[in-house]
This record gives sequence, C-alpha cells and structure tokens, in this order.
Amino acid sequence: MDTQEEKDLTIHRQPRQKPRPRRRWLWRYGPAFWTVTGALSLIINIILIVIVFILAGQLFTLKSLVSHQLLDGLSDNFALMDQARIQANIPVSAQVPAKFDLPLETNTVVVLTDNTLIHGASVSLYTGGLTINNAPTDILLPAGTRLPVRLSLTVPVDQQIPVNLDVPVDIALNQTDLHQPFVGLQQVVKPYQVLLNQAPNSWWDVFCAAMPGNICK
Repeated sequence: MDTQEEKDLTIHRQPRQKPRPRRRWLWRYGPAFWTVTGALSLIINIILIVIVFILAGQLFTLKSLVSHQLLDGLSDNFALMDQARIQANIPVSAQVPAKFDLPLETNTVVVLTDNTLIHGASVSLYTGGLTINNAPTDILLPAGTRLPVRLSLTVPVDQQIPVNLDVPVDIALNQTDLHQPFVGLQQVVKPYQVLLNQAPNSWWDVFCAAMPGNICK
C-alpha cells in the first residue's frame, strides 16, 4: 500500500483541469438574433407574396390576351374563311382554233359588180305584132343587177378566233378542298380554348372557386 506521502505526491503531479468558459454570449444575444431572423423571414415572405400576386395578375392578363384575342380570334377567322366565297370577274383573252366544214344552204340575192354577158340564153318576147318564143341569143346584164340565187355548198373553216370576255366566278370555299383544312384548324384550336376558358380570370374567380357560396352570386 502506498504511504500518505506517495498519495500526496501523486495528487500534486496530476494536471489541473481548466474551468470551461461559460456561454454567456448565447444567452445575451440569442433573443435578439431570433428576433432579427424572424423579422427578416416575415419581410421575405411578404415580398414573395406580393411578387406572387403581381405575377398572378400578369398571368390573368396574359390568359385574357391568349384566350380572347389569339385563340378566339383564330377560331372565328377560320370559321369565317370556311364560309367565305370567292367572287370575281376573270378576264379571258385567248386565240381559239376553229377548223371545221360549214354546210351552207340558203336563198340569197347577189349583185353583179360588172357587166356580165350570158351566151346562148333563151328569150321569149311578146309585143303587139311580134312574137318570139325561146329564141337563142346573147344577153348582157349590166353591173348592179340583182339576181336571186340559192346557195348550196360546204365551206371549209380553218381560223384562229380571238376571244376576249369577262368570266364571272362565284366559288364557295366550303364546297372546295379547303373546307377540311379550315375545319381541322378550328379543331386544333378548340381544346386550348376550352382549357383557358375554364381557368380563372381574376383573383375573385379564384376565391369563388375556393369558397363557393352566396358571396360569389
């Protein structure tokens, strides 16, 4: 067993433990720290809420522009285009070939342009004391004599006929191949119209959707 002197010597040899510093600063500055932190958090939350309200208001405006002006405008104009008509006067200028045989059967009167001598004609003459029946003779027909004749002939026609006229045009687009594309464009736009029409237009609509009741009537 160790003697008393050895025990005292052992006690004196052990290093002394330093006293731990007290964390008085935490108790002194802690409440102020949490107060400042809470105030900053509240201010940041208020700023974020204001930003959300501003952005939501812009979204309502954007929704109105896209829904009413863009999509509704496109759908209405596609419908009007499908119901439209093309009305115009188209000028036509062309050379039309004409090649055929024209049969001609008609009675007409011809006028002699020169004096015409007819040889071996038969003449019958009856006067007071002279009678001539079917006497052969030569007859001179003066220019300007009108002679009734019957024409019976075939006239060959081979000409280029000029054609100049205005052709009226009235075409309903819904009776053409454009009808189906116009209907297809309206069907493409329609789902987006339905989706945006179901979305709220203002904060009042949002509150009414969350709290339906007499206040929204």
